[in-house]
Amino acid sequence: MGTDLDSLELRQYLPHALWPVAATLALASWPGSVLAGANLRTAALQTDAGATTLILGLSAAVKPHVFTLNDPHRVVIDLPDTRRGIALNLPAGTGLVTSVRGSQRTPSGYRLVLVVPAVAAAQPRVSALASPGGYQLRILLGDAQVIPPPVAIAWQAPPAIQASSAAAATVPRAVRPAHGPGPVGRDIIVAIDAGHGGDDPGASGPAGTHEKDVTLAIARTLAARLNDRPGMRAVLTRDNDRLIDLRERFERARNAHADLLISIHADSVRDRTITGASVYTLSYHGASSEAARSLADRENATLGGVPLANVDPNLASVLVDAAQSQIMGASVEAADQVLSALDEVGAIRKQVVQHAGFMVLKSPDLPSMLVETAYISNPGEERNLRSSSYQERLARAIESGVVAYFLRHPPDGTHYASAHGVEGKHLGDSGV
Repeated sequence: MGTDLDSLELRQYLPHALWPVAATLALASWPGSVLAGANLRTAALQTDAGATTLILGLSAAVKPHVFTLNDPHRVVIDLPDTRRGIALNLPAGTGLVTSVRGSQRTPSGYRLVLVVPAVAAAQPRVSALASPGGYQLRILLGDAQVIPPPVAIAWQAPPAIQASSAAAATVPRAVRPAHGPGPVGRDIIVAIDAGHGGDDPGASGPAGTHEKDVTLAIARTLAARLNDRPGMRAVLTRDNDRLIDLRERFERARNAHADLLISIHADSVRDRTITGASVYTLSYHGASSEAARSLADRENATLGGVPLANVDPNLASVLVDAAQSQIMGASVEAADQVLSALDEVGAIRKQVVQHAGFMVLKSPDLPSMLVETAYISNPGEERNLRSSSYQERLARAIESGVVAYFLRHPPDGTHYASAHGVEGKHLGDSGV
């Protein structure tokens, strides 16, 4: 199958909530061979009437992951299997880009973040070009009529599903998994997973506190708080001391038509002086391994409730990749809100959302995060984790982050979307 994938064919298989994925990811194949070990050599900004383009020079072909974040508006470009070149200088902000920053997220993955106004974040468009001695990526921001030349191989949203920049800036991005459409006015469903259980106690503190007991107590407290909030409903993957398979945990959340999965844990290290909370979302390596598993088991795999068995293998690959990229962006934004709220409770070990290949986070169509509430290996934090009042504070903070996220992105057909509008301005006693 070539790069002329028909937009109607995509819409036949891609769940409605994931149609915006096509704006940046609906392509049947990426130009050229994607090679490991690329170097990011150059980065430049080019401003034309109504648009600004980030031009990246690389030593080899790279398939970028592009998504947006709010407050402030940012365009994030993740470059897998890429290292910063020794001579790389990031450009100063110009045109629609206020600033550019970069970081080596993993030994083999580089991230660029562009701070932009809302109109520029609405619909970034990506093009690719094989250049002499290397490879070039262009990320176009703004409302230009054409992508600046030279672009030998390019892709962008099919006209049938591409919204204007102005419209995209005012319409909230639905993060509802397509497997749970629900009736108009339904509750937002949050699945809460208490880590470990049964024969698996998890980590243990110096005084003998088991992680499995702490996580269940916090999960129950969080569930009770969310269930007391109009327009929200919590479900627990386990409500007693039992061991549940890791894959079954996110399958239970999917079967409950959850809009978000939160897995609760308590970290442990040999150094008992270390303290603080951390929040994780799925890494791209973890996502790609799960995508490969889904495609290898297409007979039983589904995406958004749609069986993949009868879908063309090439199209199935596109859909799985697109869905996971969209969901991962939503996961990072929700996790950002929770991490900020936890900062009000106690120490934060890692100040930005981390990424790892945890199995419980690998659902391809469900935003998910893993919260390491504290270090149970630290005597002081172990005492806190055993305290019902501290468990309440942790649950309240996680609840606050969840509510803040859904106020910005109310899922389609929920009370939040229908009663409170795009930003939840009429919610009143939100408690956030």
